Amino acid sequence: MIDTGLVQHDGQRHAGRAGANDQDFRCIGQHFSLHLSTIVDFLVGPIAFVNSRWHMNFMTENQPKKPSKSDRTRAQILEAARLLFAEHGYDGASIRDVAAHASIDPAMVIRYFRSKDELFARAAVIDLQLPSLRVIDRTTIGETLIRRFLEIWEGPASGPGMAILLRSATSNEFAAEKLRDVFGNQVRPVVAAFAYPADAGRRAGLVSSQLLGLAMCRYLLRLPPVVALSHDEIIQNVGPTLQRYAVGEDVS
Repeated sequence: MIDTGLVQHDGQRHAGRAGANDQDFRCIGQHFSLHLSTIVDFLVGPIAFVNSRWHMNFMTENQPKKPSKSDRTRAQILEAARLLFAEHGYDGASIRDVAAHASIDPAMVIRYFRSKDELFARAAVIDLQLPSLRVIDRTTIGETLIRRFLEIWEGPASGPGMAILLRSATSNEFAAEKLRDVFGNQVRPVVAAFAYPADAGRRAGLVSSQLLGLAMCRYLLRLPPVVALSHDEIIQNVGPTLQRYAVGEDVS
């Protein structure tokens, strides 16, 4: 026979243990919730700080930066230099003249550009932006070159850079070298795309002589008959000559 007393006692003992276990789990859960809450409270501050810093840095990096005082001063000097060099040439415009036009002390001009030569070189940066002749019809090379030339000198985006170099090159070796670099590094590679690569230097020189001669007569000497020429007349008369020079035909 089964002792019912023992069964009852053992059942009570197991029931007591189950109750104790449930109470232990409730205590553990309460402690875990308390610690988790404490951890979350502890992390809220740092997380918010990190988020705010990230947002601040993101907004700062993506906002357009305002020019610094140094950048504004440099731009002011360059603008004055471009105007004076274009009007008076390299020799006719001094550091003092540039400083006076920019309303700044001459020492500041030297501080930013070190010398008149460097100032001139920065003011006279020229990019002819010649099109790639590899994608142009061979029969229209001369016309393409003269049209681009007229855009540079007389188009809406034209600037004084070419006038600075051309006016100064007649009396200043630094300016002359600068102008040689422009045509040697920009005209020659384009011309070399056609016909005899070994003869590219000679052909580029002939192209440059035609363009520079036209610029001298039309924009600096202002010879009345040349100034009076329309764009169409210049294209019709100069284009065929540039065509011969560029492709290397009949240039000997």
